[in-house]
Amino acid sequence: MPSPDGSGILFLAILTKGRMARKRYSVQQELAPKNNNYMKNTLSIFFIAFLFVGCQQKIKPADISKINGYWEIEKVVFDAGKDKDYGMNESYDFFKITDNKGIRKKVMPQLDGTFLVNDVYENVAVRFADDKVFLDYSTSYMKWSEELIALSEEELVLLNKDKMEYHYKKATPINLLGDGKKAE
Repeated sequence: MPSPDGSGILFLAILTKGRMARKRYSVQQELAPKNNNYMKNTLSIFFIAFLFVGCQQKIKPADISKINGYWEIEKVVFDAGKDKDYGMNESYDFFKITDNKGIRKKVMPQLDGTFLVNDVYENVAVRFADDKVFLDYSTSYMKWSEELIALSEEELVLLNKDKMEYHYKKATPINLLGDGKKAE
């Protein structure tokens, strides 16, 4: 008769020549490594997720002035994970933003270090919402927004509504002529 303290199980195991005890031990032994690996994997995933969230750049209003200047597109990362790399670009994006309002226009670098420009531009307004930063563009024909993902002195990353990331690098004027003129 089994006792409430579990000694009946021990007695039964002894009667069956230890088969029950061996079986219980082997089941526990088989499950223990799987449970340990599961726990380790779960902790690893939480740790990596914490690092990713903790290390994500938070863009502050004071950082917006870093956008000003000429930017050359390096690559586009599509939603499916494919990249399109750009070698040499025929045009750069020029930003001029003051007090969270400004313009973006396409400019074409010239061999003497200057830029060829026209009168076409997009109005830009910087919007802060829910710990995110957006660039709201408008022309007389349409309006759209891009999320500002990363911004530094040398890097700019924008995300559009189609989940395409545009990676830019800070551009410098080209001066192959060496005529000593300072580029604008």
